[in-house]
Amino acid sequence: MSGRAQLMWDEAVTGYDFGPDHPMDPVRLALTRKLVAAFGLDREMEVVAAKPAGESTLRLVHREDYIDAVKAASADPARALGAYGLGTVDDPAFAGMHEVSALIAGQSVGAAEAVWRGDAEHAVNFAGGLHHAMPGGASGFCIYNDAALAIARLLELGAERVAYVDVDVHHGDGVQAAFWEDPRVLTISLHEHPRTLFPQTGWPQETGADCAEGSAVNVGLPAGTGDAGWVRAFHAVVPELLAEFRPQVLVSQHGADTHFEDPLAHLAVSLDAQRAVQVACHELAHEYAGGKWIALGGGGYAVVDVVPRSWTHLVGIAAGRPVAPEAVIPEPWRQEVFARTRQLGPQRMTDGRWPVNWASWESGYDPADRLDQAVRATRQAVFPLRGLLP
Repeated sequence: MSGRAQLMWDEAVTGYDFGPDHPMDPVRLALTRKLVAAFGLDREMEVVAAKPAGESTLRLVHREDYIDAVKAASADPARALGAYGLGTVDDPAFAGMHEVSALIAGQSVGAAEAVWRGDAEHAVNFAGGLHHAMPGGASGFCIYNDAALAIARLLELGAERVAYVDVDVHHGDGVQAAFWEDPRVLTISLHEHPRTLFPQTGWPQETGADCAEGSAVNVGLPAGTGDAGWVRAFHAVVPELLAEFRPQVLVSQHGADTHFEDPLAHLAVSLDAQRAVQVACHELAHEYAGGKWIALGGGGYAVVDVVPRSWTHLVGIAAGRPVAPEAVIPEPWRQEVFARTRQLGPQRMTDGRWPVNWASWESGYDPADRLDQAVRATRQAVFPLRGLLP
């Protein structure tokens, strides 16, 4: 093992920019990278800029005609009029879109290659996690599905079991779709219930194709779910499934849009609960996947107060130098925030809710509790298919 962890980063990923009025502001990436440096975490791991994903790599997941459409829209954005999901309100075309999307995908594919080869035990690409992109179309701010491409590359390299855990507030629909018929990939998504949030998929009854039953797992959480319920749901589903599946690699997606300040969703999760689940993913990777862990970013639209802190915690955990929740944020970073955004940055790495208290599933099921109802629906739909008790 040449290094414990890699941080996948190329400054050019900040060119993934849908325009000034779009909620996915690339400043969130720049500020995260600056906060990582402010805490010295980039000195604790190797910082690697991987090459962009080439066309043969992109075709592991995406159709050739869609790749051609992205290239055409990238060269002439005015020609993108909604075909293939390009040129829409969610995914407006912009010059260079293909190149920067392929670069972000390349960071996740590079992370997969490094972890599989043993060059690193953990690898983080917080610019990635673009989990809505479909094989034949853009969706939900996502052009190329770097998470699915990383998994596809692992399979190409010889992996026989890859687990994907997605804790973004939105359903990981694109990754699920890519591996719907592949029992080698276990996809687990915890998200706000499809009744109340895009993309209106991720029902517990979505369990995979007939040839891969039980390989897709979905927990639809009630709007308003807070820390205790969110962490309870994670631990009521994920560890048992990973123990049964025994993945060779764990890929996790850590969208920060579960946060109570996020403007595009309706959960009430704190930064501290997000950190608790990041810690849990790290521990589960060591317990069930030989320590091989690829951690990705995802959504997150509170671009100053939430995203940089959440993903800096993720980087610190992967680097083996976790940032304490009570840590004071270095003043130079807060000055950088003000210079870039004219907003005042947060002062500490916590929302004041650490440690997060939650009750285990084994402590009892409350049939009147909507969170418990959601968890039970998932366990009843999937666990028997995997030989587990619901």
